[in-house]
Amino acid sequence: MKKRFNTTGSCNPAMHYMVDTSKKLAQIEEYIDDGLYFTINRARQFGKTTTLDSLFRLLSDKYFIIKISFEGLGEDDYREGRLFLAEFQKILVKRIKTISYDLADFWKSPVLSFGDLSKKVYDFCKLVNKPVVLMIDEVDKSQNNQLFLDLLGMLRNLYLERSESGDMSSTFHSVILAGVYDVKNLKIKLRPDEERKYNSPWNIATDFDVDMTFHPDEIITMLNEYETDNHTGMDKEFISNEIYKYTSGYPFLVSKICELIDRRFEKDWSERGIQMAVKEIVKGNSGTLIDDISKNLENNEELRSFMYSISVNGQTYTYTMINPLIKIADMFSYIKDVDGKTAIHNLIFEECFQQYFTIDYEQKNAGKISVTKSEYVLNGKLNMPYVIERFQSLIRNEYRNTDNKFLERQGRLLFLCFLKPIVNGTGFYYVEPETRDGGRMDLVVSFGGEEFVIELKIWRGEKYEVEGKVQLAEYLKTRGLNEGYLVTFSFMKNKTVQEEPEWVEHDGKRIYEAII
Repeated sequence: MKKRFNTTGSCNPAMHYMVDTSKKLAQIEEYIDDGLYFTINRARQFGKTTTLDSLFRLLSDKYFIIKISFEGLGEDDYREGRLFLAEFQKILVKRIKTISYDLADFWKSPVLSFGDLSKKVYDFCKLVNKPVVLMIDEVDKSQNNQLFLDLLGMLRNLYLERSESGDMSSTFHSVILAGVYDVKNLKIKLRPDEERKYNSPWNIATDFDVDMTFHPDEIITMLNEYETDNHTGMDKEFISNEIYKYTSGYPFLVSKICELIDRRFEKDWSERGIQMAVKEIVKGNSGTLIDDISKNLENNEELRSFMYSISVNGQTYTYTMINPLIKIADMFSYIKDVDGKTAIHNLIFEECFQQYFTIDYEQKNAGKISVTKSEYVLNGKLNMPYVIERFQSLIRNEYRNTDNKFLERQGRLLFLCFLKPIVNGTGFYYVEPETRDGGRMDLVVSFGGEEFVIELKIWRGEKYEVEGKVQLAEYLKTRGLNEGYLVTFSFMKNKTVQEEPEWVEHDGKRIYEAII
């Protein structure tokens, strides 16, 4: 059977093109060898199930591994203890049978209480001639239920007794839970009105610090295998770096770009092919990951405001898990830590957030911003100076009586709303993460084979205006461009606003400057 890229369910190296994760698995193996209990808590479609399956294949000779999932448990199974224990026992037996029918028979008598289960676990681990490892996938669906907490409490007690006695075979050698939420801390829930749990019995668990993102040197291992089979002639090093640029190594997004290029975009392994795949993902037609962004923002107004401040207004925050909003955003991998400050995790999520907020604004302000794409595109080329000129005119005509505080908060969103219908369908734009701060952000627009860099800046005085040109000129050098665009939003009443945009020279670069 021919291999393919896979973005649904667990990946199997016999069937799918996969990144070589052997270094990550070796790190996790150390956790297991040390007899640690831990949770692989990562965002949706971050490779948790695939990782558990890979560990099972890798370590089955060394350990007796019982890998189960709580995904199939229904609400009825949590109504009372005996129903839950019976279902848990059934799941265990079904999995153990795939390894040993004789050992599965050990569990044939019903377990009627958590005390019974504790004794069964003790006796079973003594019976098996290898250390027993328990893996439980999809724990999120259970962790708000008291019976699940009781199960964790039982495992915790056995772990503590093992620590006191020093008898490693008296319970599971290692227990691995996998889910989005960190089971050690059940305070954080997405909906503010949900019941909150404060005392997790899983405080014995070790922090899980393995980086599960795919870096370019790992992505290229998947491309090497694919290229051996398909001989496309792609520049593998360039493609792996370009995929990483847009995804920051988010496992699903990496595989989805590859899958789309292979199956939908005629194996166009180029910068253009990657951008087409990215645009397709942002549309939200590629699974539930992108759909979840809008759902999560709609369900939590505080999270929505927080992500708006980062995505649209360029705000940065100290990256600390003490802040519950940062903890939630990190849990969903919407943000990441960049030199101790918050940044949106990847460029695909960046565009998704911008799309969400611009569409939301357009729906609430229908008619204020009306743009005809053909006005700005001639023979497939984008006239960026004219785009900026017309945007300046729009602000003067439609928002001249608007409160300055509103414009300061919304100015960049208005520009994105103006630009989106011009670029959509043909081009692509994103905010360069390294240039984001409360007063400045660089927007990179790719259209018709050309690249445009637009610095969006809030007026902070003459000194900062000059600084903006310096920063833009330096950034243009890094991208090998000779021209750039500087759009400054000025809200000072005593400031004389430059009437028309104009080209200026700075450090050998041409900069089209507009003050709005």
